[in-house]
Amino acid sequence: MSEKKNQMYFAVAPDAKHDIHEINYQISNTNLHFLTDAGVFSKMRVDYGSTVLIKAMQTVPFPSQNILDVGTGYGPIGLFAAKFWPDQTVDMIDVNTRGLELAKQNAEKNAISNVNIYSSDCYDQVVGKFGLILTNPPIRAGKKVVSKIIAEAKNHLVEDGKLLVVIQKKQGEPSARKLMESVYGNCTILTRDKGYYILQASNNNGER
Repeated sequence: MSEKKNQMYFAVAPDAKHDIHEINYQISNTNLHFLTDAGVFSKMRVDYGSTVLIKAMQTVPFPSQNILDVGTGYGPIGLFAAKFWPDQTVDMIDVNTRGLELAKQNAEKNAISNVNIYSSDCYDQVVGKFGLILTNPPIRAGKKVVSKIIAEAKNHLVEDGKLLVVIQKKQGEPSARKLMESVYGNCTILTRDKGYYILQASNNNGER
């Protein structure tokens, strides 16, 4: 795969020719409709890693201090979170302008209003702290970016806030888990499913 292809989904302004698709997707009796396009991650279907994360996140208790979805793409993780927790506000961030525009359209399409969708390179434009941070990190952007998303989440979590990361073992789960244990003092494997791991860290100074 070419370097350009590797970086496409993490580009600010993808130049791929438009190729609009619509996805209907149901999890836990919640059905959402998504518009997708070329130049965004997993345009033909909600990717399996996101599905595993969406299912797992429903089981996690977290402080009632709103939610952040890092690397939202066209929005499946953040929009499901907004539906599952309608009393929370979900911030959804990405650098991909095409993905962000789709996420905004998808929020409107599904009548979801408890979201803030905006551009941010990792946490550069993020203000405040959250009870839950979710990420299906952009693996193809490189280990440095993924590590930054994991480590710097700590600065944006309230006390006892939770970070959930979905990552495949073959794409760096062991090193991600080691990093979370180092930064947070803890890391729990919530789920293993077809090579995908859901890792959880709690911002509680190492106390589980």
